[in-house]
Amino acid sequence: MFDVIDALKLFGGFVYLLVGGELLVRGSLGLARERNLSPVIVGMTIVAMGTSAPELMVSGYSALSGHPGIAVGNVVGSNIANVLLVMGVPALIYPISFAQDGLVKQASLMVVMSFILIVMLLFEPITKFEGICLLIILVIFLFLTTRGAAVMPGLDDPEEELKKAFGLPSSAGAIILLVLLGIIMLPLGANLVVDGAAGLARGWGVSEAVIGLSLIALGTSLPELSTTVVAAFHRSSEVIIGNVIGSNLFNILAILGFTALLTDIPVNPQFIVFDIWVMLGCAILLWLFVWTKATMSRYFGIALLISYVAYLVVIY
Repeated sequence: MFDVIDALKLFGGFVYLLVGGELLVRGSLGLARERNLSPVIVGMTIVAMGTSAPELMVSGYSALSGHPGIAVGNVVGSNIANVLLVMGVPALIYPISFAQDGLVKQASLMVVMSFILIVMLLFEPITKFEGICLLIILVIFLFLTTRGAAVMPGLDDPEEELKKAFGLPSSAGAIILLVLLGIIMLPLGANLVVDGAAGLARGWGVSEAVIGLSLIALGTSLPELSTTVVAAFHRSSEVIIGNVIGSNLFNILAILGFTALLTDIPVNPQFIVFDIWVMLGCAILLWLFVWTKATMSRYFGIALLISYVAYLVVIY
């Protein structure tokens, strides 16, 4: 019975997180449109951080409430799921072409940051100083992006977002209402997700790290998965690739950076033994596809999905 209650908490928490994040983004985009803010700035701040709010809330709340395994597992597990699952599913729908210009630097940065994350996890705990360093790297990268020296992949086109009349509020009252609802629902959802995940871990006899690597990571990766599936039906390989690279970068730089800024994060030895190396292997695999400008076939998509299932079997 307690497993059912915890499962409902987890499911309800994800609903709160997804809806809250969407309301926050739409309210903020409505404000940006009314204030005539630069679309580039909107994309770098509102769209990017708003869509990352669920992961940020879950990781931050779990670390502050004494569940660091969920916080770290959310980042590591999401980066694994983004490559094996979020790219595997759309590859079944339509082959993904990596012959895109301007992605080598971003894919290389993703691999470098994965290496840095491994070093941080090996010399745990992850301190506030390290969190500040991650956020500084994020700010520098965003600054270079606004100057045109880099491109932040994985963001919805801010120009298109600002042109969407449906769903974007125009009155001050509607804008404030959506933003406030988003701000209220996000922490409530994080609370339910962390409580439900901790309860399931106790009921199933597994560590919180395993729950973070699997259920939490999968749940917070659902927006990326839905985006890549839609992009696959539109045969838009650049959106699929950019979405995964951008999400992986933000998970390390923004999510872990902000979480470490709140509190020092101890690291479960389980991550060091196996999971971080799977994460690194996934990052290198994606980089190789970008570097060689190869095409990911449906058969390779099947191989990625089988690998993800095998990974879940191993950690459980």
